[in-house]
Amino acid sequence: MLDKSVPFIPFTMFRPSNAPALPEIQLPDGYRMVFYQPGDEKDWCRIETAVLEFETEKDAADYFKNSFAPFQEELKRRMLFIENPQGQKVGTFTAWWTEDGYPRLHWLGVIPEEQRKGLAKALAIRVTQLLHDYYPDQDLYLSTQTWSHHAVKLYEKLHYQIFQDQNYQKILDIINTGK
Repeated sequence: MLDKSVPFIPFTMFRPSNAPALPEIQLPDGYRMVFYQPGDEKDWCRIETAVLEFETEKDAADYFKNSFAPFQEELKRRMLFIENPQGQKVGTFTAWWTEDGYPRLHWLGVIPEEQRKGLAKALAIRVTQLLHDYYPDQDLYLSTQTWSHHAVKLYEKLHYQIFQDQNYQKILDIINTGK
Protein backbone atom coordinates (compact mmCIF):
# COMPACT_ATOMS: atom_id res chain seq x y z
CA MET A 1 0.00 0.00 0.00
CA LEU A 2 1.18 3.52 -0.69
CA ASP A 3 2.74 5.38 2.22
CA LYS A 4 1.58 8.94 1.63
CA SER A 5 3.24 10.11 4.87
CA VAL A 6 6.59 10.52 3.07
CA PRO A 7 7.43 13.09 0.38
CA PHE A 8 6.35 12.09 -3.13
CA ILE A 9 9.17 11.76 -5.67
CA PRO A 10 8.61 9.74 -8.86
CA PHE A 11 11.55 7.80 -10.28
CA THR A 12 12.54 4.95 -12.58
CA MET A 13 14.24 1.67 -11.76
CA PHE A 14 15.85 -0.81 -14.12
CA ARG A 15 17.07 -4.40 -14.04
CA PRO A 16 20.05 -5.11 -16.28
CA SER A 17 19.59 -7.92 -18.79
CA ASN A 18 22.58 -9.69 -17.22
CA ALA A 19 21.31 -9.44 -13.64
CA PRO A 20 21.65 -12.51 -11.39
CA ALA A 21 19.06 -15.27 -11.61
CA LEU A 22 15.72 -14.75 -9.91
CA PRO A 23 14.64 -16.78 -6.88
CA GLU A 24 11.95 -19.43 -7.21
CA ILE A 25 8.35 -18.31 -6.90
CA GLN A 26 6.77 -19.32 -3.63
CA LEU A 27 3.08 -18.90 -2.93
CA PRO A 28 1.20 -19.80 0.24
CA ASP A 29 -0.80 -23.04 0.08
CA GLY A 30 -3.99 -22.64 -1.90
CA TYR A 31 -2.90 -19.49 -3.75
CA ARG A 32 -2.31 -19.51 -7.50
CA MET A 33 -1.36 -17.21 -10.35
CA VAL A 34 -3.66 -16.75 -13.30
CA PHE A 35 -3.56 -14.59 -16.40
CA TYR A 36 -6.16 -11.94 -17.23
CA GLN A 37 -9.42 -13.01 -18.80
CA PRO A 38 -12.12 -10.62 -20.05
CA GLY A 39 -14.08 -9.38 -17.05
CA ASP A 40 -11.04 -9.32 -14.75
CA GLU A 41 -10.79 -5.56 -15.17
CA LYS A 42 -13.24 -5.22 -12.27
CA ASP A 43 -10.80 -7.10 -10.04
CA TRP A 44 -7.89 -4.98 -11.29
CA CYS A 45 -9.82 -1.81 -10.44
CA ARG A 46 -10.78 -3.12 -6.99
CA ILE A 47 -7.19 -4.11 -6.17
CA GLU A 48 -5.56 -0.90 -7.43
CA THR A 49 -8.13 1.23 -5.60
CA ALA A 50 -7.60 -0.78 -2.39
CA VAL A 51 -3.87 0.10 -2.44
CA LEU A 52 -4.70 3.80 -2.96
CA GLU A 53 -3.49 4.08 -6.55
CA PHE A 54 -6.90 5.53 -7.47
CA GLU A 55 -9.44 7.50 -5.48
CA THR A 56 -12.37 5.46 -6.82
CA GLU A 57 -12.92 2.27 -8.77
CA LYS A 58 -14.46 4.43 -11.50
CA ASP A 59 -11.16 6.33 -11.82
CA ALA A 60 -9.36 2.97 -12.07
CA ALA A 61 -11.88 1.77 -14.67
CA ASP A 62 -11.31 4.91 -16.76
CA TYR A 63 -7.56 4.29 -16.66
CA PHE A 64 -8.01 0.62 -17.55
CA LYS A 65 -10.34 1.46 -20.44
CA ASN A 66 -7.87 3.93 -21.95
CA SER A 67 -4.56 2.16 -21.24
CA PHE A 68 -5.25 -1.58 -21.20
CA ALA A 69 -8.61 -2.37 -22.83
CA PRO A 70 -7.39 -1.74 -26.41
CA PHE A 71 -4.88 -4.59 -25.95
CA GLN A 72 -7.15 -7.52 -24.97
CA GLU A 73 -4.96 -10.23 -26.51
CA GLU A 74 -1.80 -8.83 -24.92
CA LEU A 75 -3.52 -8.67 -21.53
CA LYS A 76 -4.13 -12.43 -21.69
CA ARG A 77 -0.37 -13.03 -21.68
CA ARG A 78 0.85 -10.02 -19.72
CA MET A 79 -1.52 -9.22 -16.85
CA LEU A 80 -1.25 -11.56 -13.89
CA PHE A 81 -3.41 -12.03 -10.84
CA ILE A 82 -3.03 -14.03 -7.68
CA GLU A 83 -6.12 -15.81 -6.44
CA ASN A 84 -6.52 -16.74 -2.79
CA PRO A 85 -7.83 -20.19 -1.72
CA GLN A 86 -11.42 -18.88 -2.07
CA GLY A 87 -10.77 -17.96 -5.73
CA GLN A 88 -10.82 -14.19 -5.11
CA LYS A 89 -8.26 -12.15 -7.02
CA VAL A 90 -6.15 -10.40 -4.39
CA GLY A 91 -3.05 -9.20 -6.27
CA THR A 92 -2.02 -8.10 -9.74
CA PHE A 93 1.02 -7.05 -11.77
CA THR A 94 1.50 -6.54 -15.50
CA ALA A 95 4.38 -7.22 -17.91
CA TRP A 96 3.84 -4.18 -20.12
CA TRP A 97 5.94 -1.76 -22.18
CA THR A 98 6.96 1.89 -22.01
CA GLU A 99 5.82 4.54 -24.47
CA ASP A 100 9.13 3.92 -26.26
CA GLY A 101 8.49 0.16 -26.47
CA TYR A 102 10.86 -0.95 -23.69
CA PRO A 103 9.85 -3.75 -21.29
CA ARG A 104 8.10 -2.39 -18.23
CA LEU A 105 6.72 -3.79 -14.98
CA HIS A 106 3.42 -2.03 -14.43
CA TRP A 107 0.87 -1.61 -11.62
CA LEU A 108 1.81 -3.94 -8.77
CA GLY A 109 -0.94 -4.23 -6.19
CA VAL A 110 -1.91 -6.62 -3.40
CA ILE A 111 -5.00 -5.85 -1.31
CA PRO A 112 -4.07 -4.83 2.25
CA GLU A 113 -5.63 -7.91 3.91
CA GLU A 114 -3.38 -10.18 1.83
CA GLN A 115 -0.11 -8.28 2.17
CA ARG A 116 2.96 -9.68 3.95
CA LYS A 117 2.44 -13.17 2.54
CA GLY A 118 5.01 -12.96 -0.26
CA LEU A 119 2.40 -12.32 -2.96
CA ALA A 120 4.00 -9.13 -4.28
CA LYS A 121 7.37 -10.89 -4.44
CA ALA A 122 5.87 -13.81 -6.36
CA LEU A 123 4.21 -11.43 -8.82
CA ALA A 124 7.40 -9.38 -9.26
CA ILE A 125 9.45 -12.51 -9.97
CA ARG A 126 6.93 -13.88 -12.48
CA VAL A 127 6.47 -10.55 -14.31
CA THR A 128 10.25 -10.15 -14.47
CA GLN A 129 10.52 -13.66 -15.94
CA LEU A 130 7.84 -12.89 -18.52
CA LEU A 131 9.56 -9.69 -19.59
CA HIS A 132 12.92 -11.43 -19.89
CA ASP A 133 11.20 -14.05 -22.07
CA TYR A 134 9.40 -11.46 -24.23
CA TYR A 135 12.41 -9.11 -24.47
CA PRO A 136 15.58 -11.23 -24.34
CA ASP A 137 18.81 -9.38 -23.64
CA GLN A 138 17.05 -6.10 -22.79
CA ASP A 139 17.07 -4.18 -19.54
CA LEU A 140 13.70 -4.03 -17.77
CA TYR A 141 12.12 -0.85 -16.39
CA LEU A 142 9.52 0.26 -13.90
CA SER A 143 8.20 3.61 -12.78
CA THR A 144 7.59 4.05 -9.10
CA GLN A 145 7.65 6.68 -6.37
CA THR A 146 8.85 7.14 -2.83
CA TRP A 147 5.30 6.42 -1.61
CA SER A 148 5.98 2.82 -2.71
CA HIS A 149 9.15 2.45 -0.63
CA HIS A 150 8.14 -1.03 0.56
CA ALA A 151 7.88 -2.21 -3.07
CA VAL A 152 11.16 -0.48 -3.94
CA LYS A 153 12.95 -2.59 -1.33
CA LEU A 154 11.43 -5.69 -2.94
CA TYR A 155 12.57 -4.59 -6.39
CA GLU A 156 16.09 -3.99 -5.09
CA LYS A 157 16.22 -7.57 -3.78
CA LEU A 158 15.43 -8.68 -7.34
CA HIS A 159 18.39 -6.61 -8.63
CA TYR A 160 16.50 -3.55 -9.84
CA GLN A 161 18.45 -0.33 -9.49
CA ILE A 162 17.32 3.27 -9.10
CA PHE A 163 18.32 5.53 -11.97
CA GLN A 164 20.60 8.16 -10.55
CA ASP A 165 19.40 11.70 -11.13
CA GLN A 166 19.25 14.98 -9.21
CA ASN A 167 16.86 13.41 -6.66
CA TYR A 168 18.86 10.22 -6.13
CA GLN A 169 20.14 10.93 -2.60
CA LYS A 170 16.79 12.25 -1.42
CA ILE A 171 15.09 9.13 -2.82
CA LEU A 172 17.57 6.89 -1.01
CA ASP A 173 17.01 8.75 2.25
CA ILE A 174 13.24 8.24 2.00
CA ILE A 175 13.52 4.60 0.91
CA ASN A 176 15.95 3.73 3.67
CA THR A 177 14.33 5.64 6.54
CA GLY A 178 10.71 5.97 5.45
CA LYS A 179 10.95 9.76 6.00
